[in-house]
Amino acid sequence: MTDTITIQATEDLLVHGLQQKSAQALNVLYERYSGALYGVICRIVNDDHIAEDILQEAFVKIWNNAESYDKSKGRLFTWMLNICRNASIDKMRSKGYKSKKKTSGEEAIDHQADNNLYNDIRPETIGIKEIVNKLKPEWKVIVDLIYFNGYTHQEVSEELNIPLGTVKTRLRSAILFLRGIV
Repeated sequence: MTDTITIQATEDLLVHGLQQKSAQALNVLYERYSGALYGVICRIVNDDHIAEDILQEAFVKIWNNAESYDKSKGRLFTWMLNICRNASIDKMRSKGYKSKKKTSGEEAIDHQADNNLYNDIRPETIGIKEIVNKLKPEWKVIVDLIYFNGYTHQEVSEELNIPLGTVKTRLRSAILFLRGIV
């Protein structure tokens, strides 16, 4: 129990430091979370250079929007993860990214081989996958597609051929269940 209290107190101090525009707080935040966030971004965009750019842009957003973080809505890492995930998806949908993917051809094969080395130690799978595996199968598939594969709610609806409302309801149920575990 004291570990949870210590982690929460440390997280509160980090948030306070960020909101006060402390460069030291940003450095600590980067050292703690950049590896895991980079792993999630890489998994979505499959390009190390683009992932590095997205991570940098995401930390700028985190720095500039620290005052909008609300701990009643979730943990700091979850808030940062959503910023990174959304930035990754936005990048993938951009015209520049789509045209680069069309022209990259053989580079994609080389990158996939490099990425497979990284995927063996994906930070987002350390401990998290075991918790997600406790979900009902219909919830788990949605969480996997949205949080680990970068799908939007609409894309999940189309992929699984279920109504968008059902996707949102199942995702919400999964999140509430996971909050009870953690």
